[in-house]
Amino acid sequence: MILGLGNDLVDIRRIERSLERFGPRFVRRVFTDHEQARAEGRANRAATYAKRFAAKEACSKALGTGVPRNGVHWRHMGVVNRPTGQPTMDLSGGAAERLAAMTPAGMTARIDVTITDEYPQAQVVVIISAVPTGNGPTNT
Repeated sequence: MILGLGNDLVDIRRIERSLERFGPRFVRRVFTDHEQARAEGRANRAATYAKRFAAKEACSKALGTGVPRNGVHWRHMGVVNRPTGQPTMDLSGGAAERLAAMTPAGMTARIDVTITDEYPQAQVVVIISAVPTGNGPTNT
């Protein structure tokens, strides 16, 4: 059962400008430590940050909150990878609370993420599903 769907499109050049203008302050405010470590090790770190920024926007839409709003903040959502390499979201704080509130009893939330980019655009789609507890990979 699909609980939420969100998508977002980000202009990578906008993130490049934010990195130039605000530098580490922007990075620390928006991205988790894990995301920062991953992006800083990449040749095109701006594209990596742009994809993660779009993922946070798409995830907040799937949660039905927007960001930063209703207790959901940028660093409450982070892109991580399952052992298979598939991207998913790791939620904490207000985002995790919202996910728990929207997940029906006896079900477990699963967050599927697809990420793509073609300079100068990065696009992400997030689908939050509820699966019977004990079936397949989850985000809890």
